[in-house]
Amino acid sequence: LVTQLKNQNPLEPQDNGEFVAQLAQFSSLEGITTLNDTVGGLATNLAGSLSSSQALQASSLVGRSVIAPGDKAVVDTSKSFTGTVAVPAAADPVKVKITDADGKVIRTIDLGSQKAGNASFIWDGKNEAGEVAAAGTYTFAASATYDNKATSLVTYLPATVTSVTISQTGGELMLNLAGLGSVALSKVQTIGM
Repeated sequence: LVTQLKNQNPLEPQDNGEFVAQLAQFSSLEGITTLNDTVGGLATNLAGSLSSSQALQASSLVGRSVIAPGDKAVVDTSKSFTGTVAVPAAADPVKVKITDADGKVIRTIDLGSQKAGNASFIWDGKNEAGEVAAAGTYTFAASATYDNKATSLVTYLPATVTSVTISQTGGELMLNLAGLGSVALSKVQTIGM
């Protein structure tokens, strides 16, 4: 604008209307730049606040039981253990095979014919001989028969949250489960006591 004023022809000066229009454009541009800087700062602060809020909410899960997809669970065999099998379509039969840490099959639970949806199962902590198995980590492998072919199914098992891992890169919060590793918070199906 200043260069334009210095170099204008004194015999044909710039029209006042054009001069005012240019001043208005410069003023608008400065306002938009300031607004962008302000909004950018607010977005950064808002993202930080949201992350902190999520971390605080997730930390309240420490010590609580959650049900999440997985095939392993730490089991106190003096109590009954409840899990769920996701059945994608009606099947007959649906079975859950329980193996110990050494890979030895302890028990097979036959759930019979199941409709599509979630099918619950309860393990009383006993082996096939009716004796109480030792407490420890067990693997639960669910399967169903479709067209005379056994198909693996997803199991949802309870676990206790021991800590929460917060991503430094804006990723998802991870719940660390007692003796089982970690699971993304979004994968948790149920939160218990």
